[in-house]
Amino acid sequence: MFPSMKLAVNKKRLSLNPEAFLRRTGYALVHDSVTGQDSFVRRFTRDFYPRFHMYFENLDDRVIFNLHLDQKKASYEGAAHMHNAEYDGPIVADEIERLKGFLIEESRAEGLSIDKPEETADKTFAGIGNRDFRDEPVRPREKKSWWKKIFG
Repeated sequence: MFPSMKLAVNKKRLSLNPEAFLRRTGYALVHDSVTGQDSFVRRFTRDFYPRFHMYFENLDDRVIFNLHLDQKKASYEGAAHMHNAEYDGPIVADEIERLKGFLIEESRAEGLSIDKPEETADKTFAGIGNRDFRDEPVRPREKKSWWKKIFG
């Protein structure tokens, strides 16, 4: 296999299965009818390319997410690569960081801390500061006419 950006995650850090995690982060399942292999993609626009292309592998205690950036559809046969892709670089690295951010948020919501294991996160209100919203009254939303929605 060609070099690519990989993200190894302990299965205990995922509250969802890998497919559900990828869907939550904006990826969609695609099936390649030629190879018979399933993978996930996240497109930038309505066009099919460019897009992030993700495979994952379940190991005993880890999930390995394997990411690359497809620039365009395969335009030639018999070559080493089936498409023009970036297997590393700043765009792919930024996407890996975005996925890590989802993992951090998910872990904090579950009461875990993957940033600093020695710290314990507040399980009920992780990430919102010291303010306790439980005793505050719930205010109903003011209904706005379509005119106010548009012009304020």
